[in-house]
Amino acid sequence: MSQGIVQEVTFFLHSIFMGVIITFAYDWILIFRKLFRHGKFLTSLEDFVYWFVCGISVFYMLYRENNGVLRWFAVVGATVGMLMYKLIIKNRFISIMSTYIHKIMWFVFRVIQVVLKPLKCLFYAARRCVRFLDKKFKKVKEFIKKRLTVFIKTLRMVLCKQ
Repeated sequence: MSQGIVQEVTFFLHSIFMGVIITFAYDWILIFRKLFRHGKFLTSLEDFVYWFVCGISVFYMLYRENNGVLRWFAVVGATVGMLMYKLIIKNRFISIMSTYIHKIMWFVFRVIQVVLKPLKCLFYAARRCVRFLDKKFKKVKEFIKKRLTVFIKTLRMVLCKQ
C-alpha cells in the first residue's frame, strides 16, 4: 500500500475515534445533569462550553492530520464513530454510571453524616452554652450600666454642689 493511502486510512480512523470521544464526553455531561438538576441557563452554558471545546478539538485534529483542510470523509468518520458509540454503548453507559455514582454519593454522604454526628451534638451543646452565657452577660452588662449611670449622676451632683 502506498504511504498516501495509509495516511488517509489513519486520518479516517482518527476521525472515527474523535466521534467516539465527542459522544463519550457528552455522555458525562448527561450523567452530570441526571445527578444534579439545574436550570436552562446552566444547561445552555454547559452545551456552549462543550461545543466550543469540541470545535477546537476537531479543528486541532484536522490541522494536525490534514493541514487544516476539511475533508468530507473526516465528517463521515466522526459521524460513524458517534453512531457506533450510540448504538453499542450509550444508553447502558449513562444508566449504569449515573446509578453507580448516585450510590457512591449516597454512601459518602451517609459516612459523612455518621462521622459528623458527634460534632453536630457538640455544636448544639456549645450553642446552648453560648446562649446561656449571652443571657448572663446581658444581665451583668445591664447591672454595670445601671451602676455606672447612678455613679455618674452622683458624681455630677457632688461636683455641681461644690
